[in-house]
Parts: sequence; structure tokens; C-alpha cells
Amino acid sequence: MTGWQRVKLVGNFLNLSTLAGAFVGVLGRATFTRGPRGLFFANGYKLGFPVAGAFTIGNVILSKHGRSYFDDAALVHHEERHSWQYFCLIGLPMLPLYVVGVVISFLLTGDPASRNPFERLANLKDGGYVERPIQPLGKTVTQAFSVLRSRPKGP
Repeated sequence: MTGWQRVKLVGNFLNLSTLAGAFVGVLGRATFTRGPRGLFFANGYKLGFPVAGAFTIGNVILSKHGRSYFDDAALVHHEERHSWQYFCLIGLPMLPLYVVGVVISFLLTGDPASRNPFERLANLKDGGYVERPIQPLGKTVTQAFSVLRSRPKGP
């Protein structure tokens, strides 16, 4: 681990984001292991939110998948970049700012990641995202309502 990675590790503990990530992992009944460069993996996350293959809070990368999911080095680097974003934003302010990024991206492209500055800075491709073009707002609204209408109704 480099000196800067140690600084991030300590900083994300002090700004409480890594502790928040561990708390979310415990709530989601995940299994924790040490990852590279001061990261922690929380696998087997059982809560349904957020809907993502993996997500990061502080230095904790959470996933519903097993440990082998993190054998993808590009994905781990993508999530590690998010851990740096927590460090740079002094922790938990990252969460509401990320939500703003999701909303803006969705309004511009119909996709929560394509124009989200946090995902773009973490490298969309490394995170498994496809960049979608900017589209008219009317098309985005139409897509959103067609998805809602197509959901099966049930008890």
C-alpha cells in the first residue's frame, strides 16, 4: 500500500464513510474480507437497494455477488476511484451529491450513470457501464413512463 493509500484509508475512517460502509454491510448480512490497497470487500449483500452489481461506501465495496466477482481488476479500480471520491468530499456528503449526479444523468440520457460525474471520473467502462448519448427530455420521460407501465401488476 502506498503512502497516499494509507492516508485515504485513515481519512475515510475519520470521516466515518468506511464505518458507514461497514454498517451497511452488516445490515445487509455481507461477509467481509480484505481487498487490495486498503479496501474491504463485503460480499453476499442481501438488501435489494441499491440496484447495482457493486457499490462503494468509504473504503468498503459491497456486492450481492461472491468474492470471485472482485477478480475483475478493472471493476475493483472503478470502485477504488469511488473510495477516493469519498476521501476528497470528506466522507458522507458524497451520498447526496451522488444522488444529484444520478438525477442529472437520468434526465440527460435516461441512464443513471452516463452523465453522472462520479461514474465518469471513476471510468464508466471499468464499472461495466455503456455511455449513452444525451437525448431530449421528452424521450427520457416517455421511456420512464413506458417502464412503469410495463411492470407486471401483482399482489
